[in-house]
Amino acid sequence: MSSKKVAVITGSSKGIGKAIALTFARSKEYSAIVINARKLEEAEQVVEEINNTTECDSAAIVGDVSQETDCIRLIEETVTRYRRIDVLVNNAGIQKDIPLTETTLQDWYNIISVDLTGPFVCSREAVKQMKTQNDPAGGCIINISSVHQIIPKPHYVPYATSKGGIDMMTKTMALELAADKIRVNIVAPGAIDTDMNMSLRTDTLELEETLKKIPIGRIGKAQEVADVVDFLASSKASYITGSTFVIDGGMTLYPSFGLDHSHDSNHIFPKDSSK
Repeated sequence: MSSKKVAVITGSSKGIGKAIALTFARSKEYSAIVINARKLEEAEQVVEEINNTTECDSAAIVGDVSQETDCIRLIEETVTRYRRIDVLVNNAGIQKDIPLTETTLQDWYNIISVDLTGPFVCSREAVKQMKTQNDPAGGCIINISSVHQIIPKPHYVPYATSKGGIDMMTKTMALELAADKIRVNIVAPGAIDTDMNMSLRTDTLELEETLKKIPIGRIGKAQEVADVVDFLASSKASYITGSTFVIDGGMTLYPSFGLDHSHDSNHIFPKDSSK
């Protein structure tokens, strides 16, 4: 059996998930990457790209992570095929722009089930396998969250709530699983150019308003998120667990407090003229 790693990435047929899958495959650290999506044809396109452009094997396993049975089957089929799981990336996620008073219980359940319950079930099942593994022992779980585990987002109560839940779930799992050599961390992206943020490509006004909140002054790329995930999944991050890596161009740094470079610091913070 190859000493290289096996990774499972949920929601990996497009966007950040696809970027992570391709980055893993090209790193030459993996023997196999499992692509998960709800649509088989989309998952198979990524599998084909990996198999045709790298030496890494890849397989598509269709499943909806809001369904417990699909999460269990995703892990079971991976283990049946590849005999182990070294890295689980819980990437699948959905969001919906809807005022609180118009948010139905079904809206709540739909978002929480994908964005919080799915990562819980996939992690639970993967950990059962990781605890049995040797050479190497253990494994690594990376939860893709959002800056909205930190920043409240009006009209996105279920989404922001799920991301806040991911934060504490990750920390608790990391503490519980450290003795089993299983690391658990979060990558929390800000505004990234993906289909989920399609409006930033088409709505100039929304783009301008968003850029005002980003000190670096641009929208992030899926590859920039994938590179951090790749690091956290590697041996270079062997002493990191229970941590959140925010990939947001500075969005969480209260950009409105930033220096206006047309003024000097004396203008922003006037000296006391009485001294």
